[in-house]
Amino acid sequence: MLDILQREFIYIWYYSSVLFNQIAIYWVFGIFLGSVISVFGKDKIHRLFVSIQNKHLGIFGVIPASLLGIASPLCMFGTIPIAASFSQKGMRDDWLAAFMMSSILLNPQLLIYSAALGRTVFSIRLVSCIICGILAGLFVRLFFRDRGFFNFSTLVLPKSRDTDPNMLMRLLKNIWRNIKATGGYFLLGIVLSALFQRYVSTDVFASLFGSQQGFGVLMAATIGVPLYVCGGGTIPLLLEWLQHGMSLGAAAAFMVTGPATKITNLGAVKIVLGKRQFSIYLAYTIVFAIITGLFIDISL
Repeated sequence: MLDILQREFIYIWYYSSVLFNQIAIYWVFGIFLGSVISVFGKDKIHRLFVSIQNKHLGIFGVIPASLLGIASPLCMFGTIPIAASFSQKGMRDDWLAAFMMSSILLNPQLLIYSAALGRTVFSIRLVSCIICGILAGLFVRLFFRDRGFFNFSTLVLPKSRDTDPNMLMRLLKNIWRNIKATGGYFLLGIVLSALFQRYVSTDVFASLFGSQQGFGVLMAATIGVPLYVCGGGTIPLLLEWLQHGMSLGAAAAFMVTGPATKITNLGAVKIVLGKRQFSIYLAYTIVFAIITGLFIDISL
């Protein structure tokens, strides 16, 4: 019995080490880039977003709003106060919706992590998140043009933790917070990937998420709701799943519903949405994920 356990432990340790060496560089660089943008570029990105109010872009303003949402390095609990300040300055709800939706789905740090999945998946994630943000803004403009979609009146703004007067120390502290926030989930994702590779049948997985494309997309969109905890932690799992037959459409659906329905993100979004708007947000996310997944599987 001990020999069996020892053999299994050695296998799990070996495969975890191989996977760690394969993708750790993306995690490290993602943390560094995310912290650099957070410390040195965050305010510039947000000032740029405010400045587009004066350009009279109209409905087309949802495009730069979605792009700037992805560029913003803040988590959703950090984005909500920023969005509240934008709203106080007269920012339109459709632009805010585009900014917040894309910010929920992606940030510079997670974008770098996603490069470990290959160029095609990286491109799919980036483009689908941009489109999701743009469409969210368009729908808010279409259906909530004459009434507010957000309610920031009850929001209590948290204090910023990037306050050290020494910029180098501020950067180092931000990097350390990122490591503490994502490191455990990243390592857990690697271990789960090793366990998956060892004990889950490739044929069974491929039949669920690969060969039956429509069902695979639906399954991926569904499991993204309870399974997604941290973007960095899901990268090893996605890499393993894709190698075992998960379709690109199923992966795309998972990458949309996962961050959009992560518990912390839902808690943040619920603060500024009423019950009706919150339900609309959930329905929009799931429908977009499924349609996107099906479209990708049919097209590629």
